[in-house]
Amino acid sequence: MRAQDWHKSSYSGNQGACVEVAEGRVTGIRDTQNRELGHLDVPASEWNALLNALQTR
Repeated sequence: MRAQDWHKSSYSGNQGACVEVAEGRVTGIRDTQNRELGHLDVPASEWNALLNALQTR
């Protein structure tokens, strides 16, 4: 994933503990404070399922 693909998740607060995502066929998820540790890749359908589940709570 390219650097410009990453953006702060709209679900992250403003306290500096943020999650960044790179959305596409595969969604990358990483911690902004630990970018050097890599990221987690999940199918876009699973990322969307997580977001939908969070919205229903």
